[in-house]
Amino acid sequence: MRLLLIEDNRRLAALTAEGLRKAGFAVDSVHSAEEASAALAVAGFDAVLLDLGLPDADGLSLLSALRAKADTTPVLILTARDAVDDRVRGLNLGADDYLLKPFALEELVARIRALLRRPGAALGMVLQLGNIALDSAGRVAAVGGQPLDLSRRELDALELLLRRAGRVVSKAALENDLYGFGKEVGSNAVEVLIHRLRKRLQAAGASAGVQTLRGIGYILIEEQPGTGPENGAVSGPENGG
Repeated sequence: MRLLLIEDNRRLAALTAEGLRKAGFAVDSVHSAEEASAALAVAGFDAVLLDLGLPDADGLSLLSALRAKADTTPVLILTARDAVDDRVRGLNLGADDYLLKPFALEELVARIRALLRRPGAALGMVLQLGNIALDSAGRVAAVGGQPLDLSRRELDALELLLRRAGRVVSKAALENDLYGFGKEVGSNAVEVLIHRLRKRLQAAGASAGVQTLRGIGYILIEEQPGTGPENGAVSGPENGG
């Protein structure tokens, strides 16, 4: 899941983003209302973490502008303002939750996941296709009830593909959701990642697999007997993943 962190304190932003990435989120950090508006204009996010004390505008103004555009992206306010009036105003303007600084990273992660589990939001509790299951809150995947040993990035890719099971996910979409802005991404990073994930699913006996549509993207589908990479799906990173 991709988050936008809007925080003017760069050290706090860096520490928070690092912790959230370890929890399995892709995080883009910006430090002003202007940067936040630019990011929101060019990319989709599953949730926004909003500091109110920005150098060029009050965060509530940014929130108000976001809701005025009928943008329903969940917004979690992070602020040191502890007055009840401030909290009420933020919630009335469209914030979904409010967390006071200083906060424990574990609570922030729990609140984000709670927001994303709400009806219509991005995060479901358990994603499943065939005998593959992924507990998106616990960050655990299994095949046929047996735990699947995946790296964090492989788990992120599997989650994204499960959320769009049966639909094609472009390479660009994977790059955007898995790596975020400003990250150095090798030209074949996605292909190598999908290649590893596909092999792990095959080795575990998964009844669904990742197929490559050359020049278009990737799709996670249940495989029928006699199908799979050896019968037409491209399986090596040298052939596009």
